[in-house]
Amino acid sequence: MTSYQAKWPNKDGLIEWTPTENQTWQKLITRQLKTIENRACDAFIKGLERLKLPHDRVPQLTDINEKLKVTKWQMIAVEGTVQVNEFYTMLKNRQFPVANFIRIPKELDYLQQPDIFHEYFGHGPLLFDPGYGDFIQWYGQMALKFSALQQRILSRLFWFTIEFGLLQTAKGLRIFGGGILSSHQETLFALESMTPKRYSFDVQHILQTDYDYQCIQNEYFIIDKIENLYALQEYNHLEKLLEHISTGNQAPFINC
Repeated sequence: MTSYQAKWPNKDGLIEWTPTENQTWQKLITRQLKTIENRACDAFIKGLERLKLPHDRVPQLTDINEKLKVTKWQMIAVEGTVQVNEFYTMLKNRQFPVANFIRIPKELDYLQQPDIFHEYFGHGPLLFDPGYGDFIQWYGQMALKFSALQQRILSRLFWFTIEFGLLQTAKGLRIFGGGILSSHQETLFALESMTPKRYSFDVQHILQTDYDYQCIQNEYFIIDKIENLYALQEYNHLEKLLEHISTGNQAPFINC
């Protein structure tokens, strides 16, 4: 695994990206903009238009946050992977952590930890969508109430929605998960391969479905509307489900 180090602003508040790093960004965004055509959901495309990511260089965090002001979200540079409760606290405060490095050219298609392209391109555009943004904030606030084991189980809900969620639309199946949208290979695989299983969105099923962050997913869940995510705050049985699953029991069927 390549060891990446975060980059920090100079005295002028700007990060000095190298020519190679800027070229890597250019290759990634040029390819991915073509790949997501007729595959990304409309909310993502609209957010992408508002974010106005540059094509020739890695964006500056200050520029990103200036555009995100209307959402009351900020993207915050971090060293790398943050501690679990720190992550949830940041989400609660409408702060989205950003790993402040970009992958090297030989890892253009796969890297073992999220980089700045994944964060800016995969997640940034959808922060303009109220349902998406409010769900993430609620998720962070809610997760802080649970034990470490229950939080690991709860991470599946974030994984199969914000990172790898699919959306059913009048135009057909579309992508809203940032882990898919920032990956050329998985964008094609998630929608067009016959290999993965695709399920209708179900909280119980999701909380009992494990995932592997080191490879392309073999299971996806489909939601009807992004705003349905925030409606999960009214799902009163989440704590009961987490308790059953964390004690090794099969979660009971709950009609909600």
